[in-house]
Amino acid sequence: MDLNYTPEHEAFRTEVRRFLKENLPRDIRERVKKRLRPDKAMTQRWQKILHDKGWGASTWPEAFGGPGWSPLEQLIFEEECALAGAPRQLDFGLRMVAPVIMTYGNDEQKERFLPGILSGEDWWCQGYSEPGAGSDLASLKTRAVREGEHYVVNGQKTWTTLGQHADWIFCLVRTSNEGKPQQGISFLLIDMKTPGVEVRPIIMLDGEHEVNEVYFDNVKVPVENRVGEENQGWTYAKFLLGHERTGLANVGQWKAMMKRLKEIAEEQPDGDRALIENARFRDRLAQLDIELQALELTVLRVLTDDNGPGPQASILKIKGTEIGQALFELAMEAVGPAALAHIPDALELDYEGARVGSIDATPAAGDYFNMRKLSIFGGSNEIQRNIIAQRVLGL
Repeated sequence: MDLNYTPEHEAFRTEVRRFLKENLPRDIRERVKKRLRPDKAMTQRWQKILHDKGWGASTWPEAFGGPGWSPLEQLIFEEECALAGAPRQLDFGLRMVAPVIMTYGNDEQKERFLPGILSGEDWWCQGYSEPGAGSDLASLKTRAVREGEHYVVNGQKTWTTLGQHADWIFCLVRTSNEGKPQQGISFLLIDMKTPGVEVRPIIMLDGEHEVNEVYFDNVKVPVENRVGEENQGWTYAKFLLGHERTGLANVGQWKAMMKRLKEIAEEQPDGDRALIENARFRDRLAQLDIELQALELTVLRVLTDDNGPGPQASILKIKGTEIGQALFELAMEAVGPAALAHIPDALELDYEGARVGSIDATPAAGDYFNMRKLSIFGGSNEIQRNIIAQRVLGL
């Protein structure tokens, strides 16, 4: 595989940069560059801008309203967006449930759900994990009992990211107790406004409301909202997780953070010199940069595999999350003791109060603690190593 960028690729990169320079709103750019608190309106506003351009879903084929870009063009686009300070698009709809609907959904479901995902009008969240069923997802207990043309759903999901904003949730539910735990699971699309759906916040270590518990109390879901066949949801769940884990490599985001980390090291004093002149810090930064370049090449190999994301996506999930954690750990170390002063109000763009240290110190501790989750969600890294051992190495 030739991994060199062709003149056509470079022309495409120039086009993306020009578009971002002309269309990325300044307030959004500033908020993202300073790693301040994101909000729903910002994400949806940016999605609408991309949708109006025809670039709302970089990974979607033209048949479903995407640009039909090659894997290399997708990577270029995502990298340039991250470097320019664009917010990350909402993966739950665009990169997770949408491919499942495209592949396993019927025509009516494609016509009903895909346009709202593409435009950003419909906000999706993921209903997979439960208390006692996280990485061991097959042990889930949320129950869906069919009654005529509806399923009646009872149970609980947890760690539901941004569920407080969601219009829809895609859920794995148990529709049968026969056979292995992986059998008897179905894939339902549930309207969050349905009576009996309750969202309770989980406040994290940094004080932010990012995740939630979602309860289902006799929630009636039309049978037409089931994707694929009853009791075959495990197949669709694995397909979705392959796309999720590929996305968790986050190459574009990490390259943008690496760029900013180098700038911090050049600006941050270390005695009578800049931090970048500290040999130990510079060596750690260089090692991380090398690992990030290797991750980018591995992502390209997976994306250009005609068979789509397979167990190799577990490698991307492990390395991508480990690199992300290391980047934010190094960023906190770079700004020094000032990172210890966590001021939640300072994460707003219009904050005019007192700060401790530079603007880079404001989000440092919160980001560091938040990034601890990376090696747990999407299937813990320990589980990913088991997948690699069994399905790649044949152990």
